[in-house]
Amino acid sequence: MELLRGRKGLIFGVANERSYAWHIARALLDAGACCAFSCLPGERNEARARFAIEALEVEFDPWIRPCDASRDGDLDRLFLEYERDHDRLDFLIHSIAYADKQWLEPGRFAETPRADFLQAIDLSAYTFVAMAHRARPMMKASGGGTMLAMTYIGSERVVPGYNVMGVAKAALECSARYLAADLGRDGIRVNTISGGPLRTLASSAIKGFRSILSHDERRSPLGRKVEGGDVGGAAVWLVSDWGRGVTGETIHVDCGVRMMGI
Repeated sequence: MELLRGRKGLIFGVANERSYAWHIARALLDAGACCAFSCLPGERNEARARFAIEALEVEFDPWIRPCDASRDGDLDRLFLEYERDHDRLDFLIHSIAYADKQWLEPGRFAETPRADFLQAIDLSAYTFVAMAHRARPMMKASGGGTMLAMTYIGSERVVPGYNVMGVAKAALECSARYLAADLGRDGIRVNTISGGPLRTLASSAIKGFRSILSHDERRSPLGRKVEGGDVGGAAVWLVSDWGRGVTGETIHVDCGVRMMGI
């Protein structure tokens, strides 16, 4: 399938082969897109990300740059380097989030310190706004494009232990809607994908995550847990012209769990 042939974009958040960002990259590459990548700084983080990205078996030497998205200087440098090395920007994938794991336990939300609360909002939500601001000129020059961010149902409903991450994801989803309103005239669509729980480095910080996985599998109308490829396919749809009329939306890819009442 060459649905995305000629499209080029930047993906934030490939940590290993289990991350949603990795599965999205796999699907975009399979559809013919050219993907560039950003990873967390640090020798260990960069080595792990490169190993995962090389496992995608891309047909070219992958473009990978470290970036601390909480630092404006890092984001400025990254987007300048991307623009120097690429002639267009058609898509931006935001799949990063962070909260101190000591506050990701059932019953501890009220104890969340101000600094840790604000840090979760900054890294999980504001970074998408900061990236969108820097991506906008090049994406507009490319004739428009798509920005996507990953979220989770803990933004809408209480998921025990998700705590401040739920608040941060709610801020991310709301930010995406305001970005969609701001950037639409430039031909830029902005959406979020609410994926079901997936065993990743980030989810391992949530106490009781195994019970969340088993709970979703029991409640799913499809009788199974979500897979990374499910979200990857949704990303291809939204990035492609098939999703050209969709913006400001949160697309739930969770095997139907969200619709279930009991």
